[in-house]
Amino acid sequence: MRHLIPSLPGPTVSAAIDILIVAFLVYQALMVVRGTRAGHILIGILIMVVLYGLAVWTGLEALRSLLSFIVPYLALAIIVLFQSEIRRTLARLGRKRWFGFGADFWKPESVGEIILAIEDLAAARTGTLIVLERDIGLRTFIESGVRLEARISRDLLLSIFQTGLPLHDGAVIVQKDRIAAAACFLPLTTNPALSRTLGTRHRAAIGVTEETDCLSIVVSEETGRISVAAFGELVQGLSPTEVLERVNRHFEVHRPTPMVIDEFPADIPLARDADGRPIERLKP
Repeated sequence: MRHLIPSLPGPTVSAAIDILIVAFLVYQALMVVRGTRAGHILIGILIMVVLYGLAVWTGLEALRSLLSFIVPYLALAIIVLFQSEIRRTLARLGRKRWFGFGADFWKPESVGEIILAIEDLAAARTGTLIVLERDIGLRTFIESGVRLEARISRDLLLSIFQTGLPLHDGAVIVQKDRIAAAACFLPLTTNPALSRTLGTRHRAAIGVTEETDCLSIVVSEETGRISVAAFGELVQGLSPTEVLERVNRHFEVHRPTPMVIDEFPADIPLARDADGRPIERLKP
């Protein structure tokens, strides 16, 4: 070991930067596979590599010969087994807004029509799945549905998800301030940790957010509960106001959306004071 120490390069600024970059890449790779089936596969691959190294070091020729037929194909196996994780990582890298480039052009004014439609669909317990595109394009999924290229409106969304109509099944994909397509097919999540009670609509909402940076809004056909999915996570039982807040936060809208959600039906009479004068309702 002593004759190897003098050959090691001394600590420099470039060496420190190099180590930090490698550590960051390793950390990101571990974060990608953490909590997934790919993590167990990666552990198995690492065990085989360690066994091969021990076999070479200890002179176990039989074990080394056996593993020598497997280890060379590990690189190809990693690409095949981790293709979804690799695609997801590259997509995350591509959606980073380096030096301010790649900013979205989401118009918060169009959120109001979506929230109003979601409120009515939830009250009627109509199954709904709306996907809002952010930086990563959803063209692949748009081409699987029916092209609309229509301006967002509450009435149009209610018509699309009307039970029994051709466009009811599938997802509506929104690009900026337009409805790009309806009846779109989305990839289903394969996360084994999810509850088995989640149906196909909720699994599709989660699946598309695992591959892209979009946001999905779901209305349950059985319960009428509103859910929001983003970055592979699903939050259930939200109110229209909470959905609006999550949309603004996801799209980094720093000013409030110019809309008011009236959570009380219009036919309920206003409360009156002792003199018989109506008391104004407070709106969020």
